[in-house]
Amino acid sequence: MKKCVIIMNPESGKRKKITSYQNFYDILRKHGYDTEIIFTREQNDAERIMKVLSDDIDLVVSAGGDGTLNEIVSGNMQRKKKLIVAPLPMGSTNDVGNMYGLNKSVFENLEILLQGKPKKVDVCYINDKPFVYVACFGDYIDLSYATPRKLKKKYGEAAYFLYALKQFRPKISSHKIRYKVDGKEFTGEYSFIFITNSSRVGGQPDVYYDVKLDDKKFEVCLANAGSLKEMVRMLLLATTIDVKTIPNVTYYQTDNFELEFLSKTKASWCVDGEEYKTEENILKFRVEQSMKMLVPKEKINKLFNE
Repeated sequence: MKKCVIIMNPESGKRKKITSYQNFYDILRKHGYDTEIIFTREQNDAERIMKVLSDDIDLVVSAGGDGTLNEIVSGNMQRKKKLIVAPLPMGSTNDVGNMYGLNKSVFENLEILLQGKPKKVDVCYINDKPFVYVACFGDYIDLSYATPRKLKKKYGEAAYFLYALKQFRPKISSHKIRYKVDGKEFTGEYSFIFITNSSRVGGQPDVYYDVKLDDKKFEVCLANAGSLKEMVRMLLLATTIDVKTIPNVTYYQTDNFELEFLSKTKASWCVDGEEYKTEENILKFRVEQSMKMLVPKEKINKLFNE
């Protein structure tokens, strides 16, 4: 029998709907796996667990939200021998799972993944911190990690909107930055910074129409919105047209990006839905391709070159 470990976040939104864990064992055994479930107890537990798993593990299932997947990938990238990871969405937003077409029941998703193929995926870095699909900066980006867990469990994705109403402010902050991309240096003032390796961000599908997860590149989106009205207008446009064509948006596709804040800022970054604190004014972004993700077959042609 092959060996599988499920790293499960007990606080994930869909876990409360699971009445028996026997289905996990039964489904995986049907696909030839002997399975162990390990529950996380606190933040960064999934990363620590992943780092010390035995090299003879054939598959690791990330049973949780995007933050849990980030921890598992972060732990995997610190290993000498990388393990294959399957993203089983059980959180409230699940951008990665939705991008892979996983939006049904947990057990249906598990079946779909086990019938998929392992594919090499790009893993991006903000300084030395890996991220799976997004690192972003600006007003309101803290909603994903600041929205109370009780609110998310009760209302799902609507919780973010409800919490945003409490944080309402008519003016949007802007920041002057100097950045380097493809050997060229630029200076500008921007409200929002998005570094992504995904076609879906913040619950919005098809933000980019041509994203590939194995091209060893990531997308950079720098947006300038001076007011809440302008921000809402940009968000609405993003639902109908390619983000790259929206006015006041600067876009790049690259494998190396560096930015420097020209004034001190205390705001945190949002990395895969979780808070990333840093006092560094200079941040470097890069991409590495050294691990595999189990991907549903029907999404391979759309999301991968090979």
